[in-house]
Amino acid sequence: PKMDGITFLKKVMAVLPTPTVIVSSLTSRGSALALEALEAGAVDVVAKPGSDVASALPAMMRELVARVRSAARSKVFRRVATEAPGCEEAAAALGVTTDAVIGLGASTGGVAALGRILPRFPANSPGVVVVQHMPPGFTSGFAERLDELCPMRVSEAKDGDRILRGHVLVGPGGDRHLEVRRVGGEYRIALVEGPHVSGHTPSVDVFFQSLARSAGPNAAACLLTGMGRDGAEGLKALRAAGGRTFAQDEASSAVWGMPGAAVGIGAAEAVVDLADVPCALLRALERRTGLVARLGEAGGPSAKAHTESGAKGETQ
Repeated sequence: PKMDGITFLKKVMAVLPTPTVIVSSLTSRGSALALEALEAGAVDVVAKPGSDVASALPAMMRELVARVRSAARSKVFRRVATEAPGCEEAAAALGVTTDAVIGLGASTGGVAALGRILPRFPANSPGVVVVQHMPPGFTSGFAERLDELCPMRVSEAKDGDRILRGHVLVGPGGDRHLEVRRVGGEYRIALVEGPHVSGHTPSVDVFFQSLARSAGPNAAACLLTGMGRDGAEGLKALRAAGGRTFAQDEASSAVWGMPGAAVGIGAAEAVVDLADVPCALLRALERRTGLVARLGEAGGPSAKAHTESGAKGETQ
């Protein structure tokens, strides 16, 4: 009584963490409340029909049943504050080159996971691109919320966006896949219409495979918590192309489906705890570009100069 749903959810999660699926409208208020619930520990969200409810309701109920069944197999954690590992030195060394891309793919439990790790990337980190399975209409608010929390600048990705150091781009939910393409000396986003791949649009497999083609050894990626196998084959392709590849470990994953599938086919070079993901990715790229970093220290542009041109201030 006299308690809204979000407050109730937070109290339940603090005492008895319970897998929870949110049913939300696509209004701005509904989307904001759904995101707050996901941040509080809910594992998934299902969008209410926006129009023609009578014909759309059966499909929504089938999706809800599937999501609840998936949620029942997930793990929910009490939210505990932890000390963030220091990654500033690795990010500073990478500041002498913009020729690097970090990729993150996630599904069930991913909103909470991304909310934990993205704020740990220093402001001068290489450009980060995220594909998180979410209904259309939710990713814009998710990006805005992350922008408030992160040292890096966060926005929803648009077709043609340039991937810049100090920026995080979140792939929009809906009917378009996100690809990374090299245009001259730049990496840019391409949003491409197409059918589901690995059961999803946007698909993490499509995203990681594009990283393999366009960036190869200049990319590092991690497959985070999620149901199913989306992203496993793409991560394997990236590893074969010389990229650095990681998977979230089972203990810290809400659902060890996607990362577990990647480990099972040898797509991940290492399995890491969620809290260690930012440093693992940055240090992997630092080692890959170590020669460039040393040349920069010897006489090239300083990391500080690059930092001042990026991080919540650089324009596209």
